Amino acid sequence: VQLQASGGGLVQAGLSLRLSCVVSGRTTSNRDMGYGMGWFRQAPGKEREFVASINWNGASRYYADSVKDRFRISRDNFKNEVYLQMDSLKPEDTAVYYCAAGKTPMATTTDTGFDSWGQGTLVTVSS
Repeated sequence: VQLQASGGGLVQAGLSLRLSCVVSGRTTSNRDMGYGMGWFRQAPGKEREFVASINWNGASRYYADSVKDRFRISRDNFKNEVYLQMDSLKPEDTAVYYCAAGKTPMATTTDTGFDSWGQGTLVTVSS
């Protein structure tokens, strides 16, 4: 599975960004997207941390406490894409954001539950 994240950029605090992640590498759509997906982030000088995850059909979602009520993860299995809508951005949201494909159809909150990672997209929030 290959993942390509995009949508990052420089934005002022309080505004929004939408990240996208295109998933490819399988021959059929239900195999491409029959697994959980997640977003993680890594700020300068910090360890990578969980942001959000979604199960294979979108029925189950998890969020880090720091982004709950501001971020929303979604997916379009027909397009093989996963999204992260980020609203009310704060300077502490500045990080490289990575999308990841899970090992199972379930949503999980730990990075050990994912086995394919995208290259990351940089989000910078200015105060």
